[in-house]
Amino acid sequence: MPAHTMSRHRPPAPAWMAARARALTAATWGMAVFPLSRTKLPAIAAAHPGDTVRCTGGCGTLGHGVHDASTDPARIREMFAAVPWAAGYGIACGRAPHHLVGIDLDRKNGLDGPTALNALAGKQGHTVPDTATVLTPSGGLHLWMTAPPGLRIGNSVSKLAPGIDIRDSGGYLVGPGSTTRRGRYVFAPGSHPDHIAAAPAWLLTLLTTPHGPAHTSPANTHPGGAGRLEGMVRVVLDCGHDDLNNRLFWASCRAFESDHIDPETAMAVLLQAAISRGHPEVPARRTIASAHRTVKGVRP
Repeated sequence: MPAHTMSRHRPPAPAWMAARARALTAATWGMAVFPLSRTKLPAIAAAHPGDTVRCTGGCGTLGHGVHDASTDPARIREMFAAVPWAAGYGIACGRAPHHLVGIDLDRKNGLDGPTALNALAGKQGHTVPDTATVLTPSGGLHLWMTAPPGLRIGNSVSKLAPGIDIRDSGGYLVGPGSTTRRGRYVFAPGSHPDHIAAAPAWLLTLLTTPHGPAHTSPANTHPGGAGRLEGMVRVVLDCGHDDLNNRLFWASCRAFESDHIDPETAMAVLLQAAISRGHPEVPARRTIASAHRTVKGVRP
């Protein structure tokens, strides 16, 4: 049989192999990556089930969420080989050399993050810089920007305005080429990782202001995901230490039950809230993953 006929009938590569190839490409851009499932959550199970020590991967094993992220091709291949259900990859924010900050702009459930960000820029007398941009399946945008090394911005939901979420150290962005249950993430036309703009001073100022710019709470202005998630975060923050894990599980279940809340966003902000109240990170990630399995009945 001619070679061209054989190649025409060759079965497509498994989804995890395609995801791995895209993750390896992202690593050549200097991005630390790790495998994601179709729900946009880390695909590798927790490394220390039942353990309460705060481990962020120093033990050398896999299963530390975003802390597994690597630019080493051998490590990336090892991760994807461990999770044949992986359909995408996450890009860790805040890592050298880019110190990436992700500006997640939602366009769903009545929110319009791009318009809100442009309005904020206009109030400052500036415009949003042209930068690498990823289109999300729901019609939103992920803007990639760099930040000065050592600057702590934090992960947040609607801190700047409803529809604008932020990814910094400890958070991640879904990498372009990843496939999720809602569709595929792709670069915007003409966009490329070679062009990642530095976050402008006016934006960094807003992001590092303790309470952000003056705006009405999304909990009072929008009945969709932003306000609901804000309330769930408050449940985690307003608790005693002995009840922290139970409240984190409850809030995570409510978040994953909602069709208006992005699971990646919920994971990032609920995890940050739990850690800020003293919950060790790895057990907190396990509690959130357990909530997802409880609600969805499937592997996260």
